[in-house]
Formats: sequence, C-alpha cells, structure tokens
Amino acid sequence: MLSFLSAQSTLNLWLIFMFENLLVTVLALLFGWAVLRFNHKPIKWASNKKIAICLFTNLINTAITYTGFWLWQHGYIRMSFTINWFILIDFAALFMLMDLAMFIFHYAIHHSVVYKAIHRFHHHHADPIPIDLFVLHPIETIGFGSLWLVVMASLNFNFYSVLIYLTVNVFFGIMGHLGIEPIPHSIRRVIPFRYLGTSTFHHNHHLNIHYNYGFYTTIWDKFFKTYKG
Repeated sequence: MLSFLSAQSTLNLWLIFMFENLLVTVLALLFGWAVLRFNHKPIKWASNKKIAICLFTNLINTAITYTGFWLWQHGYIRMSFTINWFILIDFAALFMLMDLAMFIFHYAIHHSVVYKAIHRFHHHHADPIPIDLFVLHPIETIGFGSLWLVVMASLNFNFYSVLIYLTVNVFFGIMGHLGIEPIPHSIRRVIPFRYLGTSTFHHNHHLNIHYNYGFYTTIWDKFFKTYKG
C-alpha cells in the first residue's frame, strides 16, 4: 500500500512538473510572438518537427525539474525561503555565475567534436524563431540541465531569487531567438544595455558561430575576445 501511494505521489509530481514546463513554454512563445507582432514582423510558424522536438525538450526538462526536487528533498540542494532585500543580491550572484558557466559550456561545445554531433542541430537555421529556444539536441538539453543542478547544489540560494532567475532566463532565451532586434540602437548603446546579451547579440552568433557565446551578458565574450557587435 505504501509503495502504491509513493508511486502515485511520484506520478503526480511528474504531471505537475510537466504542466509547469509546458506552461512556461507556451507563455514564452506567446511573449515572443507578441513582440514580433508589436514590431510588425511576420510570424514564421514552426514545422511539425520543431514542435515535436520542443515537446520532447519539455519532457527532458520535466525530468531535470524532478531531479532537482529530489536533490532538494534529500538535502543536496539547499535553499532559504526568507523574503528580504538580500534576494536581489542572491539573484545577481546566480545570474552572473550561470552566465559564466553557460559561456564556458557553450564555448567548449563549439570547440569540440560535440558541435558537429550535437550542437549544430540548434544552428540548423541562421534566422531563429522563438520556438528554436526549445529546439535542442536531447544530450544538449541534459547537459544544460545538469550544469544548472550542479550550480544549485554548489551554493545555498534563496528560493525567490531562483524564481526570478528562471523567469529572466526564459526572457533572455526568447529575446535571443526572435530573429529581430526590438530594442532601438540608441538604447542599446546606453549602460547597462551595452553589456546585456540583446537579440542582435545572439542573432549574430547564429550568423557566425565563432562569436558571441554568452547568454545574458557580453562581458565574457569581450573579456575572451569572442565578441562581435
């Protein structure tokens, strides 16, 4: 009886996490398409293949979410739930740490046999559309998810700063795969926009894979001489 209840509880968690990931994906795509429509840009509809890959990516992300929950349950991931001003500092630290970690991971992929075997899958189209954020090789999705879990297990972050980070992460992801630049050039020249990874910044990476490996900022690309404006 206990084992049945445990299995039922696990199934319920999987369904909750699956719904959560699908909801985030739908909201992200709606936001991306809304930005395109606001800028009077044509909306390119995704192929059935891309939709299928997007759904499979959500399934993998559900497994990663469940793994993170299990690690938290068993004390491998520690989070505080206090609401105070330190949340913003915690978010900034997580934001910059993940930006560096993903830059290194992304750079390593492009400079190894992994690119031809896995990451080139994501670069199939030079002009991305919003759904391309979720069109990844399964191994790459697992790789990014594992990187996220390692960072979460390494330090004690605030739960609310994690929620803010995850929201910002999806925002940057969609903005980077619009295929257009909705932010005027005059604004992008102003601090701090000149240090943020805008749509143009990531679009240039899709046009030329030897530059702009960063995700949220241009800091690491400028430091390591891989920046292209």
